[in-house]
Amino acid sequence: MKMANIMNYKLLVYIFNIMLCIFSLSGINFESFIKKNRIWETRILVITLSLALAYLLTCFVFEFLSVSKIT
Repeated sequence: MKMANIMNYKLLVYIFNIMLCIFSLSGINFESFIKKNRIWETRILVITLSLALAYLLTCFVFEFLSVSKIT
């Protein structure tokens, strides 16, 4: 498999995982432990957590695929 194809798949997995993480983090009530009237800080926290979780999830998926010899 060419390196360009792998990079395209990895980009798609990253995008999917970012959307998945944003969706899953939207179920958490951050207002209970964030100061009042800190809307932008809360949004930045959710975006940062989503990116970090998506990165970890994508690394896990590709490492799992490489270990299991599927790719």
